[in-house]
Order: sequence, then C-alpha cells, then structure tokens
Amino acid sequence: MAEQGSTVDLTSGSIWENIWHMSWPMLIVMFFNFLVGLTDVYVAGFLGPEIQAIVGFVSQLYFSIIIVANAISIGTVAMLSRAVGAGRFQDALSAARQSLLFGLACAMALTAAGLILHKQIISLAGFSADIRQVAADFFVIFAFALAPNYMVILSTAVFRAGGEVRLTLLAMSLISVINIALNFLLVFGLFSFHGLGYRGIALSTSTAMFAGTAICLVLFRKSRWKNIFSGPWHVSSELIRKIFMLSWPAALVQVSWNASYIILYNILGRLQEGSITAMAALTNSLRIEAIIYLPVFALNMAASVLTGQNLGAGTPERAEKIGWKISFSGVAFVSAMALPIFLWAGAISSPVAKDPQVLDETVRYLKIMMLSEPFLALSVILGGCLQGAGDTKGAMLVIVSALWIIRLPLAYLLAIVAGYGAFGVWIAMAISMCFQGIAMTVRFKNGRWKYTRPWG
Repeated sequence: MAEQGSTVDLTSGSIWENIWHMSWPMLIVMFFNFLVGLTDVYVAGFLGPEIQAIVGFVSQLYFSIIIVANAISIGTVAMLSRAVGAGRFQDALSAARQSLLFGLACAMALTAAGLILHKQIISLAGFSADIRQVAADFFVIFAFALAPNYMVILSTAVFRAGGEVRLTLLAMSLISVINIALNFLLVFGLFSFHGLGYRGIALSTSTAMFAGTAICLVLFRKSRWKNIFSGPWHVSSELIRKIFMLSWPAALVQVSWNASYIILYNILGRLQEGSITAMAALTNSLRIEAIIYLPVFALNMAASVLTGQNLGAGTPERAEKIGWKISFSGVAFVSAMALPIFLWAGAISSPVAKDPQVLDETVRYLKIMMLSEPFLALSVILGGCLQGAGDTKGAMLVIVSALWIIRLPLAYLLAIVAGYGAFGVWIAMAISMCFQGIAMTVRFKNGRWKYTRPWG
C-alpha cells in the first residue's frame, strides 16, 4: 500500500494490508454508532418508559429518513472510488461536490416536509395525547439535525472513497464523544445547570451533528480533498443523474429491509397464543445480533472502496481476489462470534429477556439464526463489492428477492397456515438468509460487475 498522487493507493501491494487498512477504522466507527444508540436508550430509561418508547419510535423515523443519505453515499463511493483508482482525481472532486449538493438539497426538502407534517407523522404512533407533544418536540429537534447529518454521512463517504478511512474514524469518534457527553450533560445537568430533561437527548444529537459538519469541513481542508472548495460548485444535472441511478437501488434495499421487519412483527402479532412473547423475543434477539452486524458492515464498507478503486485501476482480477478474501475472512470472523452465542444463548440473553417465556423464545431464535450468520456475512460483504463496482441493481435484486419472495411468504405459510408459530418465522428468516448469501455469491462469481460503468 502506497500513496499515489493525492490519494491513498489501494490498488497495489499486499491485499491483506489493504483490507486491514480499510477495515479496522470502520469497525471502530460502527462500534461508536452502536454506543451512541445504546446511550440514548440508557439515558431515556432514567426518564421513564414513555420517554424510552418515544426515543425508540422517533429514532426509527429518523433512521428511515437517513436512508436517502446512506443510499447517496453508496452511489458516491462507487463513482469516487472508481475515479480515484483510475487516477482521475479532478473527476472525483467534481463528483464529490455534486454528491454534497444533491444530499443537501434532499435534506432541506425532507426537513421542510418533516417540520410541516410533524404532527401527522407523530400521530401514526398512536401515542396518548399527554405524550404526543413530547414526541413532537423530539421529532422537530431531530428534523433540524437532518441537513448536518446528511453532510456528515456524505463527507465521511468521500474520505472513505479516497482511502482516507482514518479521517472518517476521527470525525465519527469526535461526533460520538460529543453526543454521548452532551446526552448526560443536557439531560441531567451539571452544577448550577439543572438540565433540559427529555429534550436534552434530541439536542445532544442535533448539536453533535452540527459540530460534526464543522469537523468535516476542517478535515476537508487538511485532507487530499482540500481542493473541493476551490473548484466550481454549479449544479451538474448529468453527474447528479449518475449518482441517483447508482443510489436508488440501495435506497430500495434499505426500505425493503425495514418494511420486511414491520411485516414480520405483523405476522407474529397474528399468533393467537404467544404473540407478545414472540415479538419481545425478536426485539431482544435483534439487539444481540447487532453485535455481529458491526464487523460485517465494517467489512462491507471496506469492500466497496477496495473493489471500486481496483476496477478503476484496470485490475478486475485483483478486485475479485479482494472480494473473495475479505468475504471469507468475514465468514470466519462472524462464525467465531456466532459460536459462543449459539452455545451460551441463555446466559447471553438473560440480561435483556427477564420473562422466562421470552427468554426461551429468544434462545430458540438465536440458536436457529446463528446457523445462518455465515451466509449473512457472505451476502453483506459481497454485496458491498457489487455496490462498490456500481452493480447496485444486482445487489438490490438479490436482497429484495430473498425478502419478498422467500422470507415473508414462507414466514406466513409456516407460522400461520402450517401453525408452527414463531418457530416458523425463525426458520423462514434463516432459510432466506442462506438463499441470500448463496445468491449473492453466484452474482459475484458470474463477474458481470467487472464491466459496469458508473461514469457512463
């Protein structure tokens, strides 16, 4: 791994060194993201179950709106990494500017819609009148944080696409520390400052994102992307169209994934007996599974940049080798994490599942799903390779097919029609994940992604 011109060169040298360079900072970033979410829930717990429920609901709404930024970031990485690998850094700068402009325009439009419709949106949760205003306050404060959050997501994607993943780590570490510290300070107060109560949770996120935008601007000035501010900032409809065409399949994947869980909860709610137990078990299990998701999605982000840069450099064989090596290392790592969860599922679940029936169902879920986690790793990491190559439609087809053709129909048939209840849902989830991993492997192996042209 060497430096070439104004970018970190990930197209030569040791493949394992390249993978390590991109992966370990992203793993820490994912851990910080997990820690911030955990802190929000922990602090809200001191304010009562109503506040905890509001934080959970508004956070899910906020994450749904953030889907657009995440999708744009995937398209951005595909275009920028390809240009960087090809040594066309001026083209990369132009695309980075358009990505930031596109993201800002989307964020402003969504912020305006959120502020105008916030009461109608909050009413969807069915909260009682006395806490509806509290939820509305949360949502309005979060809405003002939307634009800076979009800028942070896209700025760190630009750093990542150029191989400067440590800048992403620095930015997200500082943002997370600010968010966590402000959570306690603004909610509970300090010395003569008595705190703001529940509003402090939302304000801590909003303040951290505004600070994060300033941090990213400073890092741009100190990075290889410093000329991003000196070039033209006029809107290029052609570049934005290319970014959009790469981004919409990624957005559809995230929307489909979130919607599929809503439907799974609906299926579990239809069980005449044990529906509450099953839904609680799924909630608890997803929290535990999130630990496994951290390294998988870190490797996904690393894989997308490495694939894009090596394709840009004209070395598709090396890009393919990187895909297989990073995916199989992910499978080994995830298997090593899944094994103790499988063996000691009861002990691991007991802190979050206090009810004996919920604990038993959580254990059953974990023992079934841990068998499919290696396929999860294959799907997510190889999906990152496809997205980095610009084959976002291919990754989308695999994931959406697994969810809507296999998982959801099979879950309904096994749980409701065949009468297997929650066990049938868990089996359907495991089978669909195995299919998804195998299908993504086949898509990657056929090699069509090597011939995609994100730049047209």
